[in-house]
Amino acid sequence: MKSLGEEAKALIQKATDLKQLNDIRVAFLGKKGKLKNILKTLGKLSPEERKEIGQLANKIKEELEELLKSQETTLKQKALEEELRKEKIDITLPASWIDIGSSHPVISTLIGISEIFISMGFSVAEGPEVEKEEYNFDMLNIPKDHPARDMQDTFFLNNGDILRTHTSPVQVRTMLTRKPPIAIIAPGRVYRKDADPTHSPMFHQIEGLLVDENVTFRDLKGILKIFLESVFGKDVGIRFRPSYFPFTEPSAEVDISCTVCGGKGCRVCKGTGWLEILGCGMVDPNVFKAVNIDPDKYSGFAFGLGIERIAMLKYRITDIRLLFENNMRFNHQFKGIR
Repeated sequence: MKSLGEEAKALIQKATDLKQLNDIRVAFLGKKGKLKNILKTLGKLSPEERKEIGQLANKIKEELEELLKSQETTLKQKALEEELRKEKIDITLPASWIDIGSSHPVISTLIGISEIFISMGFSVAEGPEVEKEEYNFDMLNIPKDHPARDMQDTFFLNNGDILRTHTSPVQVRTMLTRKPPIAIIAPGRVYRKDADPTHSPMFHQIEGLLVDENVTFRDLKGILKIFLESVFGKDVGIRFRPSYFPFTEPSAEVDISCTVCGGKGCRVCKGTGWLEILGCGMVDPNVFKAVNIDPDKYSGFAFGLGIERIAMLKYRITDIRLLFENNMRFNHQFKGIR
């Protein structure tokens, strides 16, 4: 019995995994184990011997069970440590790269421009991109024979509607539903049949409208000066040139000193030192009459500019198509830039 106990203890201590340990348990303490086989012979002994051997058997059984339990705990701990060792994170290894996105330069520019005008008291207005000719042309004093209505310039739909060619219809819709004073900007997508390195058939515009009593061209110049200096810096040169737009009178085009050469003359500005940036003017009285606003009591100004053009000048992008090709190498250059 004692010899059997010593044999079992030696095997338990040498066990290297839980399966091996369980096999030892079954071999010595199982129903058909070696200890049970010895106890089956107790019937041949005297009562005194059975008592002595029975006590010894219980003692050996308790020792083996305690040793088995202890060894099981040890083996489980070792197995856990080995598993953790295999699954541990090596902080010296290079991390998996997570590519973080950013705002597209057009969207960043649009948001930045909107924030400038909102800070001056303008609110944001929106309108449909599929528009009626009435709102896109007629009520903006654009005659039926105007070149802008040609099939070569405008996308016409089968039902007679069009894809808006500017965001000015938003101004019309606003004046039809609101009474002065009105101060809005209308950012959004517009569509024209044009495609080359500096034009896209779909692009973004932001137009502004201010209507109130005693609004003058001087107010328009002041607003645009604040805007352009906020975008291009205090040192930017600004000039107004007389122009013509059907929905404003008088009208002007606004230039800034070239952002590439600083006004010295280069290929981008074609040697002039100036870059056209936007169009503007005082709202034509005919537009006020079309939207039932008294032109004798109210006056106002409007302006419009292309977001892509501002983005190209601000970030010195030479081809507008880069803004729409979704080339990730190009887009990554603008991370964190506003």
